[in-house]
Amino acid sequence: MSTLAAIDGGFIVLLLVLIVLSVVILVMAMFFKTWLRAKLSDAPVSWGSLIGMLLRKVPFGRIVDARITAVKAGLPLSSEQLEAHYLSGGDVEDVVLALIAADKAGINLPFDRACAIDLAVKGTTKTVLEAVRTSINPKVIECPNPEAGITKITAVAKDGIAVNVRARVTVRTNLDSFIGGATEETVIARVGEGIVTSVGSAESYKAVLENPDSISKLVLSKGVDSSTAFEILSIDIADVDVADNVGARLQTEQAEADKRVAQARAEMRRAAAVAVEQEMSAKTQEMRAKVVEAEAEVPLAIAEAFRSGNLGVMDYTRYKNIVADTDMRSSIASDEDSNPDHDGQG
Repeated sequence: MSTLAAIDGGFIVLLLVLIVLSVVILVMAMFFKTWLRAKLSDAPVSWGSLIGMLLRKVPFGRIVDARITAVKAGLPLSSEQLEAHYLSGGDVEDVVLALIAADKAGINLPFDRACAIDLAVKGTTKTVLEAVRTSINPKVIECPNPEAGITKITAVAKDGIAVNVRARVTVRTNLDSFIGGATEETVIARVGEGIVTSVGSAESYKAVLENPDSISKLVLSKGVDSSTAFEILSIDIADVDVADNVGARLQTEQAEADKRVAQARAEMRRAAAVAVEQEMSAKTQEMRAKVVEAEAEVPLAIAEAFRSGNLGVMDYTRYKNIVADTDMRSSIASDEDSNPDHDGQG
């Protein structure tokens, strides 16, 4: 029995040894190529680090390859640094390439700042590598942005002439203020504002056409790249042309508006005069009615005078003669007025 127990114990130990050896061989088969590649590239990675990355579900192949690239370029980055950035959600390949590009261009870019920039642009169309490349090779920004549907900025000089301006802004990335700095849209807006200010302060549109560089100088002096992610190297006026005589057009519109106001006021005065005329006509008719009423009382008064004895027949006869004589004189005067050339002879 003891012999059988010893045999069973030895078999179990042998089985455990075989399992351990199988695991070791499997692990070596999984990591050996990666470990050997790092060893031969003078960027060794320990077996413990490789196993730890596997347990943390980190793609150890990407981390090792990124470290090999950095070491070959003269950047002593550790696998722990790259792994930490990967676990933070960053792109280790872009960070390494950005660091290499900055180092070769003589730009001071620490690893922590490169990681911060990479995480800051996460979820956008930009990358830390693009930021470094733009810092090395400046790019040109069109002002205004043609993608917005606007091709030129229109500004009005003091003489009322509008001028169309299109500028090209050469910028490079300012890595120190890239995080939290304003974007290209802010630069375009500030340059556009500077163009409008420069043209608006010019005495004549001719001065703008003669010296377009005055626009660039004024815009640059305003420090439009302050608190932005870019450093403006130059502002070049690509195109300047005359747009419209805004002053004359505004004066014409003002004159037309004044004419309409005057016409409206004249119409008000005419309406008031017509109203007064109608009122006077009404008063005239009223006075005529009173005259007719008074004339109608004359016969009544004569009749009353007859009844009271204050008027005799002879007095009434003389009154009628006077009335007839007056009517005759009025008729003669009326005929003379209607025939001014008549000399009175038959």
